[in-house]
Amino acid sequence: MRIRNALVFTEDQTFVKRDVFTAGGGILTEEDWETLRRKAGIDCGSGHVSDAADDNFSAGRAGTSAGDFGELDAEGMLLLPGLVDIHSHGAVGRDFSDGDIKGLKEILAYEYAHGVTSYCPTSMTLPEETLAEVFASAAKVASDMARENIPSTASGGKKCARIAGINMEGPFLDPVKKGAHREDCLRLPDPEFFHRCNEISDGRIRLITIAPNLPGAMECIREISGETVVSLGHTSCDYDTARQAFAAGACHLTHLYNAMPDFCHRNPGPIGAALDTPQCAVELIADGIHNHDSAIRAAFALFSDRVVLISDSMRAVGLSDGTYTLGGQDVQVRRHLATLSDGTIAGSCTNLYDCMRHAVSAGIPIEKAVAAATANPARIIGIYDEVGSITPGKRADLLLTTPDLTLRAVL
Repeated sequence: MRIRNALVFTEDQTFVKRDVFTAGGGILTEEDWETLRRKAGIDCGSGHVSDAADDNFSAGRAGTSAGDFGELDAEGMLLLPGLVDIHSHGAVGRDFSDGDIKGLKEILAYEYAHGVTSYCPTSMTLPEETLAEVFASAAKVASDMARENIPSTASGGKKCARIAGINMEGPFLDPVKKGAHREDCLRLPDPEFFHRCNEISDGRIRLITIAPNLPGAMECIREISGETVVSLGHTSCDYDTARQAFAAGACHLTHLYNAMPDFCHRNPGPIGAALDTPQCAVELIADGIHNHDSAIRAAFALFSDRVVLISDSMRAVGLSDGTYTLGGQDVQVRRHLATLSDGTIAGSCTNLYDCMRHAVSAGIPIEKAVAAATANPARIIGIYDEVGSITPGKRADLLLTTPDLTLRAVL
């Protein structure tokens, strides 16, 4: 397809009016697209497809069809990369930790429809045997979808987000800052436990959260940081401990501000340690509930391109108020606020696209907000060569929006 006249979000975080060319699920240069069109026997002027076109498609780019050579006039619209959510537990009544393949596919379909084209389902703290079932279900869905050339019609004929990896949020968390995680299932950091989980998932665990103040944490970080992104979170650690953990191989902070000590001028804690560690990225929930808008602005001012917007969504996303569960615990949802019985916030009720829009409404430049939901997360989990920007050679995961970020189409 030739997408004309859109304001395209570029790799250098600017909007430029230009044409974008796609075919076979990928982004092409104009020259390559024209070459492929000629091989396919299509006359763009008349829209005629020659009798030999079907044969020529197979000799050109795999998966192309006549529809790849149509045109779309996107005058007055923005063209964004598909969003990348690296921290989300569920949506539409489903939770990744249910270990249900059908439910996971329904989550992926919801995410795709709301602009998220690459997705890391995120586990809660659960018994090992339950986690094994959960990770095996993700491996099965990801493997099946890879064979079907995602985005696929994997859920009732609906297109789905790709599984970009798994986010293992527990069980190596500090009981003092456990948040909505089950205390009876928490464990001390254990490399062998991680290896067992990663093997069951076919090596798909892209991130893991570890509280660095726990016994054995530093040794665990050193051992596994070459296999996955180690994120510090759900911790009561001080500045020095966090700095030691970053030196040991951690490079990420799980949901900045939440489930960690506050930043203080005398005790800057893990937030100050992350600020002083240039390679460290920080997750941010910009749903208007987890963090004040001033804190959202402060995060971008302090961390700039190291901010990764996440949803941290739970199963109530896309549904009405009511009683739900998260990690085996009851959660009350009222006016988009999800809490346990003791008032602890239990995930968000907002998808990543709406978090991005809220960041803009809070005063974040649109360019910074879009990058924080696309390129930045893609880089942190090592898939920026495939997604995260509108660049020839990458997947054609594209969003068409109005200038005020109303989503019009997932292309």
